[in-house]
Amino acid sequence: MTFQLRREEILDGERLRAMLEESPARAAQAILIAAREGLLDAQALLGQILLDGQGIEQDQPLALRWFEIAARGGHLMARNMLGRCHEHGWGCEADTSVAAHHYRIAADAGLDWAMYNYANLLATGRGVVADQSQALDLYRLAAGLGHAKSMNLLGRYLEEGQFCPADPQAAREWYRRSAEAGDFRGQFSHGAVLVEQGRLDEGLVWLRLAMVNGNQRFLQVSAQRLREASDPALKCLAEEYARHEQTLFG
Repeated sequence: MTFQLRREEILDGERLRAMLEESPARAAQAILIAAREGLLDAQALLGQILLDGQGIEQDQPLALRWFEIAARGGHLMARNMLGRCHEHGWGCEADTSVAAHHYRIAADAGLDWAMYNYANLLATGRGVVADQSQALDLYRLAAGLGHAKSMNLLGRYLEEGQFCPADPQAAREWYRRSAEAGDFRGQFSHGAVLVEQGRLDEGLVWLRLAMVNGNQRFLQVSAQRLREASDPALKCLAEEYARHEQTLFG
C-alpha cells in the first residue's frame, strides 16, 4: 500500500497510526506536520515515537516537550505519558511525586492507564503516601473499564484477601478476563488456576502464551516458580521459559 500524504489524511489520527505500522519513517514526517498543525493525537504520537525512536531519531527531552504540549491541550494519554517520563527519568530527572501529580490528573479524568499507574505508586508509597485501599479502588475502576493489567492485580487482591474480603471465585474470573484481554501476567495467573483445577493441558496453553508475551524479568521469575512445581510438565515448561528468555535477551 502506498500512502498519499493529502492534508486531510495527515490530520487524521487513525490514519497516522496506520502509517506507523506500514512505514515508520514516512509516518514520522506526517506526524510532525500534523503535530505542528495542532492535532492533539499527533502531538501525543510524536512524543511517543520520539521516546521510542520509531521512524525518527530518539530524543527523550523533545518527547517530553511534545507530551507537555498535548497534555496542556487536554490529551489524557499525553498527560499519563508525562507521568511515565517523570517516574522513569525519560528526558528529565526522575521524580515520582511529579509523576503522581500527572497520573492523578489523568486518572481523575477517567483514563484507565493513569488509574493503573497512579495505583501502582499508591500501592508502593512512591511519590505519595502509601494507600493500599485507594490503590485497590483504582485497580477496580480500571479493571471495570477493561484494563487488562488492572484485572490481574485486582484478582491478586481478591485471591489473597488483601485490603478486601477474600473471594477466590471472583479472583479466578478476573484472571480469566485479564488473560483473554492479553496481559501476560494475567495469562500466567489464569494458567496456574487451570493447572490447580486439574486442567493441565488447558493451563499449559495459557502458560506458554504468557511466556511468548512476557518481558525478561517475568520470564526469569516465572521460570523459577515453575521449577519449584511438582508436576514434571511444569518443570519442563520452566526450561522452555529459560530458553526463550535466553533467545530473546541473551
